[in-house]
Amino acid sequence: MTQTDIDSRLKQILTTTRVIGLVGLSHKPERASHRVAGFLTRKGYRVIGVNPGLAGQEMFGETVVAKVSDLPAETDMIDLFRRAETIEPIVDEALEALPNLRTVWMQLEIFNAAARTKAEARGIEVVEDRCPAIEYPRLIGDGVLVG
Repeated sequence: MTQTDIDSRLKQILTTTRVIGLVGLSHKPERASHRVAGFLTRKGYRVIGVNPGLAGQEMFGETVVAKVSDLPAETDMIDLFRRAETIEPIVDEALEALPNLRTVWMQLEIFNAAARTKAEARGIEVVEDRCPAIEYPRLIGDGVLVG
């Protein structure tokens, strides 16, 4: 796949996604997950944090949930801020619980071949080792996503 093909695929994901379950959301503003959630919210996405320690708290206009299976059915992407070795069971849970899931996005330096294989076998797009807060301005620009 050429860089142009990869960029086209990423842009398609970023322009069609509406509801993101951000797994590993931190309440600490200095953490990458917090900054990315804020960025995505400002760009017009509905971002729902997944963190059992913060469940029930409101962040970015949404109530944080304890686990992926608590996300609303309309969640179409999960963005994973978790260690690579923890990804597979999270993806398994998402595949079972989220009927509208279209994308599994693993953050920078995160790869998981087993999770990728399972998701792709179900027709789910998988992105590894990338950050939507980096790809969005690079591929779409600084404007707010218009849906």
